[in-house]
Amino acid sequence: MTTDRTRFYRDKRNGKFLGVCAGIADYTGVNVLWIRIATVILSLHGIGWLIYLGIGMLADEKPEGLYTDRQEQQFWQGVRQSPSRTAREVRGQFREIDQRLASVEAYYVSANPRLADEIERLR
Repeated sequence: MTTDRTRFYRDKRNGKFLGVCAGIADYTGVNVLWIRIATVILSLHGIGWLIYLGIGMLADEKPEGLYTDRQEQQFWQGVRQSPSRTAREVRGQFREIDQRLASVEAYYVSANPRLADEIERLR
C-alpha cells in the first residue's frame, strides 16, 4: 500500500481527542503543545471548535507505519515545509557522497596499479 507522506492525517495514537492537533504537529514539525495552546486560544473565540470538529470529521486517520523512524519523519516534514530546500539538501548530500567515494577510489587506485588499470579498462 502506497501512502502519501505529504498529506495531512489526523494522529489519533498521539492525540487527545480526535488527533487533529497531533496531526497538525506531525504535518508541520511544530511541537504539539504549541498547536494545542493555539487551538484553545482559537476556541475561546468560538469558531475554533467548529474548525477543529470539521477537520476531525474530514481528515483521514494517519496510516500505521507511515514513517519508519524519526529521521524519515523529519525528512518528510521538511519536504512539506519547503520542497525546493529539501531537494537542494538531498543534492548536496549526494554530492558529498560522490566526493567521498571519489576520494576512496583515488586512495585505492593509487595504492594498487593493477586495480587502476582495470578501472581504466572499464571506462
